[in-house]
Amino acid sequence: MTKSAQGKAETKVSARRKKIVKYFRDVVSEVRKVSWPDRKELVNATVAAIIFIVIFAIVVGIVDLILGQLLKLIT
Repeated sequence: MTKSAQGKAETKVSARRKKIVKYFRDVVSEVRKVSWPDRKELVNATVAAIIFIVIFAIVVGIVDLILGQLLKLIT
């Protein structure tokens, strides 16, 4: 490689490194801006999600049982 080609390669690597460093600095800056939920909000959201999942599972199970019984009647 010639010196000019080597210099261009180093410049590309340096520019890429600067972009990566800038990206992570921006990420840290954005994470600091996030409004994190307190413990009570987190527990409430978790309980709501679990209740929704259980209800949805029950509904899907009931539909599955009904469709299974219908298929038994047909066959």
